[in-house]
Amino acid sequence: MVKVRQSRKLSVFNRILLWINYIFILSLLIALFAKYISPQLFWLVAFFGLAFPFFILINLFFCFYWLIQFRRETLFSFLVLIFSSLTVKNYLQFSFKNNISNSDVKVTSYNSMLFDLYNWNKNAKSRQNILSSLQEINPDILCLQEFFNSEEESDFHNIDTIINSFNTKYYHVEYTTQRAKDHWGIVTFSKYPIINKGKIIFNTRSNNICIYTDILIDSDTVRIYNMHLQSISFSKGNYKFIDAIQSDDDVTDELENSKSILRRLKRAFVKRAEQVKKVATNMESCKYKIILCGDFNDTPASYTYHLINKNLNDAFVEKGNGLGITYAGKFPQFRIDYIFHSKNIKCKNYFRSDETFTDHYPITACLNLSHE
Repeated sequence: MVKVRQSRKLSVFNRILLWINYIFILSLLIALFAKYISPQLFWLVAFFGLAFPFFILINLFFCFYWLIQFRRETLFSFLVLIFSSLTVKNYLQFSFKNNISNSDVKVTSYNSMLFDLYNWNKNAKSRQNILSSLQEINPDILCLQEFFNSEEESDFHNIDTIINSFNTKYYHVEYTTQRAKDHWGIVTFSKYPIINKGKIIFNTRSNNICIYTDILIDSDTVRIYNMHLQSISFSKGNYKFIDAIQSDDDVTDELENSKSILRRLKRAFVKRAEQVKKVATNMESCKYKIILCGDFNDTPASYTYHLINKNLNDAFVEKGNGLGITYAGKFPQFRIDYIFHSKNIKCKNYFRSDETFTDHYPITACLNLSHE
């Protein structure tokens, strides 16, 4: 019976679908190879990498569509899905957690969105809610991106507040913007002594930066990288356009808005490639164990992710569960925040907080440094 169905010619409708299937198989293959190609060399492939999850879902649809008809065309999408499985694991994980000991180091990374300085959430309690949620985690090392601190007598004297609330008396902060007594930047707090500090300047007009902090944990020196890579920087008009599309409202200047979004995406892809190369170069000369945290603004199918993941392990891949989405904004709702570590460090637990008061979720990894 199966042989008879396979020998039957495809209907006109199925022939059209098969050609569409071929297009999405090719698209998925390009998305798979996007992580190996720097957007500085060929930026177009980065768009395919961004769409990787959608290409997976579409090929899954075709795989089941041909399967229920008992057709050999099932194999086309099935084989490319098998080929994609190593990248899929960077998006979706199921794992068992280990017991945590007192010697393990708890590391949290979070884009704090300036502690809602400008009241984007229309909630006067946002800052306190952010601090309370981090207090529940109680990390030993806390890496914050989009950090704000005011030296005025105000509610936003965040360095002192965190030191007093978390018992993290050691910190390394670098500011990308300063105005009078108000400062914007990136910071790493630690319960362990800091013995050296450094920064990697990206030489862009954006506020993106990477800092590294050498921390003495017992007799072991560990380098903590905390970085914030180039964001897409959508304008208010871009967000209005996205909102209108999602709600099926009438859209004006559709072509111009689409071009604007594509230009911003392209620029961000290219800048992140340049920035992550500088970080990777710095890591090559590091003689210590490494823990790297940050807001990459990029997905696990990207060149940015691949360049870091070549020499470090992804804590989510080791001990994460589910999709691990870290971005809570409108677009793209993917995993774009990461904790990586040297291969001679063992991740015993990884979790993403269930609640957030910014457009990112806090992520936490419990790491054992004595693992060899």
